[in-house]
Amino acid sequence: MLSDKSRPVIEAMLPVVGENIGVIATRFYEHLFAEHPELLDGTFNRGNQVDGSQQQALAGSVASFASILVSAPDRTPEKLLRRIAHKHASLGIRPEQYQVVHDNLMWAIVDVLGDAVTPEVAAAWDEVYWLMASALINQERGLYSARGVRPETVWRPWRVERKIRETDDVVTFVVERVDDRLVKTSLPGQYVTVLMPMPDGVRQPRQYSLTRADDGEHRQFAVKRVQGDGKPDGEMSTLLCDTVEIGDVLTMSLPYGDVVLDDAGRPVVFASAGIGITPMAGMLSHLVAANSGLNITLLHADANEGAFALRRQVVEDILTARNASLHVWYEDGTGSIEPMDGVHAGLMDLSEVTLPADALYYLCGPIPFMQAIRSALIERGVAPSEVQYEVFGPDLWQADLD
Repeated sequence: MLSDKSRPVIEAMLPVVGENIGVIATRFYEHLFAEHPELLDGTFNRGNQVDGSQQQALAGSVASFASILVSAPDRTPEKLLRRIAHKHASLGIRPEQYQVVHDNLMWAIVDVLGDAVTPEVAAAWDEVYWLMASALINQERGLYSARGVRPETVWRPWRVERKIRETDDVVTFVVERVDDRLVKTSLPGQYVTVLMPMPDGVRQPRQYSLTRADDGEHRQFAVKRVQGDGKPDGEMSTLLCDTVEIGDVLTMSLPYGDVVLDDAGRPVVFASAGIGITPMAGMLSHLVAANSGLNITLLHADANEGAFALRRQVVEDILTARNASLHVWYEDGTGSIEPMDGVHAGLMDLSEVTLPADALYYLCGPIPFMQAIRSALIERGVAPSEVQYEVFGPDLWQADLD
């Protein structure tokens, strides 16, 4: 909780910080990497620096946290903190790194805002930062402890056993363990961080959703090739899709992620678009492996059937499940060779399907897609607390779709 002394200071400064957040974030990362270039080797993904997304992530999260402290002093932004803590745990972030971030972030705020950052203002933002950092450090300590690891031991080697081309731009990797350590079972919906050396020797991390239930020996994840569209193509996705072959060894983290399947025994509805199918496929696989009798509805939107990644796995799991249905929306028309319960043209429209009563909902896809589906569900009387959603990428402070 923010102190009475700092709250009015932060409230007064929030508009100024908001107007300058982009510049502050850019200056922060420039200074951080100049002072600590080692952070670009295995901690920060430099592709996110190129496309501008990482420049906003940390500073934007701090600003969002501060705004909630001011507007709702009795409410802790648990969703935001959980998402960040799980992402940090999958990267092996250490408590002492928070001091490094603090020093460089405060430097950037002063560098951009100048004389507006009085000692009183600096002290107030310092309080905001350490409230957030302390909460994250505590959550991350609990995540490491629950898995029986330390930050430096979240990693282990896995050998590529299979490489499956799903679509023109999506490849599935099935990896097998190569050491004697016990495989920590993933929860349905979680992801792993893959850490790989690039051609210049610098290691780069990227998170990928697990797309099939664990069997104790293997893990499975899917990679979508990132096309630059005027910017550089994705380093990690290009390397994985084009260079990594069967028999190669990958370094992967333990599974983390806060959006996981609830075991309340209620009907579940999965709604995804594009590569957002990956965590949904993972959850569905867990339900099938557990021989669940839950009422399952999977709704998916894509350009066409050829673009539907993991389609065969999803269709087979839907057919195996005892009480499941699959509806798809294809922008290019309604052609399908699969045994679907419904093939619809255009964008996903919930009015075209019957949804089960008392269901839990899980969404994944582009943020505009999730905003539209979530809004449609709330208009139909679904409580916001019954809708969970997975946000890909570093923009975690934008994860609140309200």
